[in-house]
Parts: sequence; C-alpha cells; structure tokens
Amino acid sequence: MAAEIISIGDELLIGQVVNTNASWMAEQMSLAGFRTDRITVIADDREAILSALKEAGERSEIILVTGGLGPTKDDITKQALCEFFHTRLVFNQAAFDHILELFPSRGLKVTATNRAQAEIPGNCLPFPNRVGTAPGMWFEGQTIHSPSSVFIFMPGVPFEMKPMMTDWVIPHLKERFTPQAIFHKTVLTQGLGESYLSDILEKWEDALPGNIKLAYLPQPGIVRLRLSGTGKDAKELERIVNAEADRMINLIPQYFFGYDDDTLEEIVGKLLLKRNATLSTAESCTGGAIAGLITRVPGSSAYYLGSVIAYSNESKVRELGVPAEMIPSRGAVSEEVVRAMAEGVRARFSSDFSIATSGIAGPGGGTPEKPVGTTWIAVATPQKIVTGHFLMGEDRERNIRKTALQALNMLRKAILEF
Repeated sequence: MAAEIISIGDELLIGQVVNTNASWMAEQMSLAGFRTDRITVIADDREAILSALKEAGERSEIILVTGGLGPTKDDITKQALCEFFHTRLVFNQAAFDHILELFPSRGLKVTATNRAQAEIPGNCLPFPNRVGTAPGMWFEGQTIHSPSSVFIFMPGVPFEMKPMMTDWVIPHLKERFTPQAIFHKTVLTQGLGESYLSDILEKWEDALPGNIKLAYLPQPGIVRLRLSGTGKDAKELERIVNAEADRMINLIPQYFFGYDDDTLEEIVGKLLLKRNATLSTAESCTGGAIAGLITRVPGSSAYYLGSVIAYSNESKVRELGVPAEMIPSRGAVSEEVVRAMAEGVRARFSSDFSIATSGIAGPGGGTPEKPVGTTWIAVATPQKIVTGHFLMGEDRERNIRKTALQALNMLRKAILEF
C-alpha cells in the first residue's frame, strides 16, 4: 500500500527550518511495514493545501500531514480541512480539558487563543497530544475524492508529533491495514567511489530477486549500500537480504567496514579495547577532526591518549621531532614528513598506534605538483608504518572529512593485521 507525507510550512520552503519531521516519519513507517512513496512540502496557503490533499488522496491510501495546526492566524490548516472534508469547526471539550490541565502545570494562563486549539473539524476522529495543545486528527471516508484513504494530521513541532506517531498513529494504522514485511540492511564501505563500486557489483545487482533493491548512498569519505526487501514472511525476508549482503561483501571485502549505524570511530575503539591498545594522533590538515571523531565515542579515554595539532611547520619540528631539514627538502605534505609525524607522536605519548595527516585542504595553497586535496596519511603500529597518498578533491570541508575517515579506516586495517 502507498503512503505519503505532506509537510506544511512556509519556513520549510524558505530554508529557515530543515524538514526533519518527514525523514523521521518515513523511517518509522518503514519500520512498521508501510512504504512511503512521496514526500511533499507546501506553503501555509489554502489553495496549496486543498490541491495537495486532493492529489494525495487520488494516489495513496495513507496520507500523513504535519504543520499548520497552531492557534495563530498564519495557521490555516484547520480552516482548509473544513472546506476539504465538508464540515465546520466544533468545540471539543476533551481537548480543552487537556489544555486546562497542561497550562497550569507549566505556570501558564489559558487565553482565548489557546481555547481555539480545542476547535477541530466536526467529522474527524481526534487523538491525544500528550505534550502539546493541538490534538491530532484522523479522517476516513470523508471525501468523494478518496473515500478509501486515511488522512492523518499532526502538529509540526517534532516533540509533539513524534509521540503521536509512535503511541497512536502507527498502532492504529496496523489495526486498519495489513502492512507488508520490510527489511533494510546497510553495508558500509570506505575507500572507493559509488560509480566504481557499481561497476564491481553490476552483475550481482542485476541478479537480485525482484523484491530486493540496492541503493547507493554516498557521503564524503563513505558509501553506504542499502539493501531493501519487501515480502510477506519477515523472518524469511531477513534471511534472504542478509544472504545477499554477504554475497555483496565477498565482492568488495577490502572496502567493507561495518553495517547499518556503525561508525569507523566506534569500530576502531572496540578493536583497541579488545587488544588493550592505545592511540595518539598528529594532525595538520585535519586540524583536530580525527581527535573529534574519536572522542565522540563514550569511554574513548580508555584507549585514546591525546593529540598534537601541528598545523605550522615549526610545530611539526618542535612538538613532533620532524627533522628541520626535511620540510624544506621534501615539503610539509610528503610521505617523509607524515612518517616522521606519526613516529614523533607515538613516541611522545608512548602509544601503541598513531595516526598522522598532512595535506592541502584548500581552497588555496595548491601547486601543479601538489594540487588542492593532496594528502598524506601515516599509521604507525608497534611493527611498522603504513602510508597512503590521496587526492581528496577541491572542497575544504569535504577534504577534511574524507581524510579523517580514510585515516581511521587505515588504522582499522592496521589493527586487524597486528
């Protein structure tokens, strides 16, 4: 069955507010077994609302709408709903009783404007908003345009909408409809772009069962490969999707590092803890980005000893012991310097492993021999130093992010080989 989401709000269209509601709602619908086919953002405008509702009802069985239910004059959704569903606003005592209970508990006085929140379209089924004032509304069979469709309206404030979805909307949708089984498995890769991965995976992808699809989801430094399957038997579907994920990984083992919500910093941390090993970092072009990722993980102080951000040439010599003559002769962005940085920080902190980075993040500073994005990374282990030379691109923020993730993945591989 088809579901779609309509987000109402001028603030969404002018970029003042990011539409996080729609992505969260689509995720919850998928977890519950409902497929979302479309997400639409419209203005707080009568014609836009009426047109969007008519079109959605003609193609979808479930329409979820957020926004425009506030008490102020710019919130016109309820008036538009009365027109669309051929009804009028009526006072709902249960909704007003909730407001009377909620406001004093927050030290607020109930005004005539607040009372208007308890006025709702007369032919809807209201449902509770336990943390706010605007009740949710369920319409079914109320319009000739889409007599079999269910229209559900919720506030646009996320902390009000989310408990409505989880506590009331999803359970009632499951009672009203029979959702299909949906299962997602995401394989995380690092080190190869999506087009190159696609070339490797082409024959396997073409042979996937008809009910399983592969999506390429690139981010700076990482490509997520999401397998999505639909079916009647949830356990069998999960088995099939996991089997296909294993086949995919066997084709790209050198680029695979985790699943679903795994992060490289968490994986590296677990590997270090397992081996009772420690880590230090020396960062030039990344400016502390690697340290920031590592210390984002709770408990990282058990294995992460510290960092030296050696941004200037002088600090590389003074703080890390890079030979003074090496930088003029080889350049700060070179294999020799980054190796010396890794050795220096590992010795300074007496850590088992270390990472060092040096590069030209941009937008300036590049030369024909070393263009913007040129980066050297070194990972030192108790046995050896592994280095890598990369051309990250021309965008500064992407270069920093890609370098940090590349360095963590090099460290992950080095730990596994140790």
